[in-house]
Amino acid sequence: MNDIHENLQKQRRGLNRVIHALGYSLQGLQAAMHETAFKQEAYLAYALIPLSFFLGNNWVEISLLSGSVIFVLTVELLNTGLESAIDRVGPQWHDLSKRCKDLGSAAVLLSIVLCMGIWLSALFVKFSHYL
Repeated sequence: MNDIHENLQKQRRGLNRVIHALGYSLQGLQAAMHETAFKQEAYLAYALIPLSFFLGNNWVEISLLSGSVIFVLTVELLNTGLESAIDRVGPQWHDLSKRCKDLGSAAVLLSIVLCMGIWLSALFVKFSHYL
C-alpha cells in the first residue's frame, strides 16, 4: 500500500492555512518531546526562561537570556528533523549521512556554547560584587 498523500496544506489559504500550520507545529513539538535530547533541553528551558526574568535587568538582557535558550531548542528541532530525514532514506551507514548528522550535532553544540556564554556572562555581572 502506498502511504504518499497529496499535501492539502498547499491548497489552503488565509487564516485556514495559519490554523493548520499551527496545528502541525504543535504536533512537531509533541513529537520532539519523545526525543531524549530535546526533552532534556526543554526541561532546562522550563527553569531557565523564568530565571531570565530574575537575572536580567532590562528587556534586552531578558531577551538575550531567554532567547539563547529558545535558540538551543530551535537548533535541536532542526537537528532532529535532519536526523529523521536521513533515517528515512535508510538504516545503512553512508559517509554523507554521517556527515549530515555530525554537522547537525555540531550546530547544537555551538548553540549550547553560545547559550552558556550568555548565561555565564549574566551571572558574572549579576553576582560579581560578591566576589
